Amino acid sequence: MIELRSDTFSLPSVDMLNSISGAILGDDVYGLDLTVKELEKKAANMLGKEDAILMPSGTMANLASILAHCPRGSKVLVGNKSDIYIYEAGGASVCGGVIYEPIQTETNGTLKIGNIEKAFPVDTDDPQFALPALLCIENPSNRTGGNILPLGYLEELFHFTREKEIALHMDGARIFNAAIALQIPANRIAIYADSVQFCLSKGLSAPIGSIVAGTEQFVSKVRRIRKMLGGGMRQAGIIAAPGIIALDNMHQTLQKDHSRAKNLASYLSSINEIELNANVEINMVFFTLKPEYSINKFITTCAMFGLNIDELEPGIIRAVLHRNISDEDILDTIEIIQRALPLSKKEGGIYR
Repeated sequence: MIELRSDTFSLPSVDMLNSISGAILGDDVYGLDLTVKELEKKAANMLGKEDAILMPSGTMANLASILAHCPRGSKVLVGNKSDIYIYEAGGASVCGGVIYEPIQTETNGTLKIGNIEKAFPVDTDDPQFALPALLCIENPSNRTGGNILPLGYLEELFHFTREKEIALHMDGARIFNAAIALQIPANRIAIYADSVQFCLSKGLSAPIGSIVAGTEQFVSKVRRIRKMLGGGMRQAGIIAAPGIIALDNMHQTLQKDHSRAKNLASYLSSINEIELNANVEINMVFFTLKPEYSINKFITTCAMFGLNIDELEPGIIRAVLHRNISDEDILDTIEIIQRALPLSKKEGGIYR
């Protein structure tokens, strides 16, 4: 199968798998796993932060960050199309008594400052209102097409949060994709956030894990919360070792993913039945079918022919490139799509 549903399907490289057997291990809850320490130091340096911590997943990484920033009864402001709001099971409310307030996400992935402003009560001394403690942004923005948030916008947003005296957390699951696309170091993006989460197991292709980075004091809070959530791991060097390989070797891999995504988009643009939804900035391609075609039939038929793709939201198909997709896979993908389209027409032409 050609797997384009997500870069979470990426498989670790041989070097990553080999690194596990040679990792120096210790009990990480006691702070004794030297391989974990090496990964955390490397990640902190790459993001320009004081400290970092290895987390089992991006969901736990974001949750622990929110809980570290927000007291019970406060609000976290999130994009209404963000992964934190849609895909992470309301964990901050369940575990921390923190209220999510969704902010309209623009088509380019940004949140207008005017809309964020509306989440603040006019009278902050009025005890009827929960007060915002944290703003979360997603960069790149997944559901709007893999958009990279402009640096000027991030700077403006950062200054806004200083004025409002709230923290800013960046869900940067694919922050290194953004950095490579912009041809800048990741710390140039992370500088505008108090804390950053990124995923080791998406385009970076490590088998498991995410990182949270921030100040030493903040990471110390996250470490305590990680333990409370059940994320304290013992000989976690077997997770950290592939993560180190990922960070050392990511540049060329992610560049190839971006290039192949652009190639796929170029091929798709020549198919009359398909309309591209957004400019390709990272490793994601979004497209729709013309109204006479059934998305469900199309996805099912593609799977029968050996291609896994998925509908991210109604009517919008997402294809995500990763390390295990070759140039030949791109050509095969186009061939499968062209075979699947004639079999994907709706009965009677349209649904009513």
